[in-house]
Amino acid sequence: MAVEAARQSPLWAAALRPDDEQEREPVFSPLCQERYALGLETIYEGYLLHYGRPRLFAPADADTALLLGDYLYAHGLVRIARFEAVDAVADLAALISLCSQIRAEGRGDDGVPWVATSARLGVGDLEEARIALRHDRDPAPLLTLARATAGSEAVERALGGHRRRVS
Repeated sequence: MAVEAARQSPLWAAALRPDDEQEREPVFSPLCQERYALGLETIYEGYLLHYGRPRLFAPADADTALLLGDYLYAHGLVRIARFEAVDAVADLAALISLCSQIRAEGRGDDGVPWVATSARLGVGDLEEARIALRHDRDPAPLLTLARATAGSEAVERALGGHRRRVS
């Protein structure tokens, strides 16, 4: 992810942390199919540039962080689209939208949509649970799906990693 970004733009290369300062611990990819892992973590790094503490990058200013975050969102979606997984791309677009809504409304923790989407990426069965969160502010259906798929321990580990990056 970092190497490809640096190749794309000298601006992204300048934003890279030194190798010994990069944090390479995956947060949500342990919950998804291996083929989606790099794309998912690329999107998550873009999210962290917008809302948290990125693991690989330290942009000089907020404008660069916003642009780099958008680039990583797009690049992660391209990685997943290469698998011709339309449902997975749709799931990720819905995730980005839902998290943006949660952040804009100041509702706090958006880790539950991340774990559910990661665990069920491309399955195509998250819409009702997303509606419960979006309209009723009820994360339970998403959390139930995530735990049923990935197991409670893996879900809690991912949620903890996410909280450390965004709190």
